Amino acid sequence: MKYGKTLAIASLLTFPLSGLAAETSATLYKNPNCGCCAEYAKYLEQNGFEVETIDTHDLAQLKTEHNVPEKLHGCHTTLIGDYVFEGHVPVASVSQVLEETPFIKGLSVPGMPLGSPGMSGEKQGPLEVYTLAFQPTETPDIYATH
Repeated sequence: MKYGKTLAIASLLTFPLSGLAAETSATLYKNPNCGCCAEYAKYLEQNGFEVETIDTHDLAQLKTEHNVPEKLHGCHTTLIGDYVFEGHVPVASVSQVLEETPFIKGLSVPGMPLGSPGMSGEKQGPLEVYTLAFQPTETPDIYATH
């Protein structure tokens, strides 16, 4: 009987954590021929995100619609909730924004830095993640360094 109660309590404690945990939905817009973007989508999925990938030849228009400054353009654009994540942003920074909900448009890792999440190659140094502000500035703030 003692074993049954323990099993029942363990099941109740475990089930909500794994069985009912809702994945966070993300929509990733990418060039149809980009392999690193697909790898970034897999990276997000491996970290608990439910990712819908949309191939488009008009990423520039999407970035314009979301007011992403050209110097902060990343390889792809991911929309999660009300936030824009531009490029290969580490999931630690994505999760921090979603948890803390700061008053920003989103985050950016410009370009395609080697060794960043989803990118092959050896990391060349610290990976800087920039804040996408509602009013873009000439010198964007660094949100995190990985």
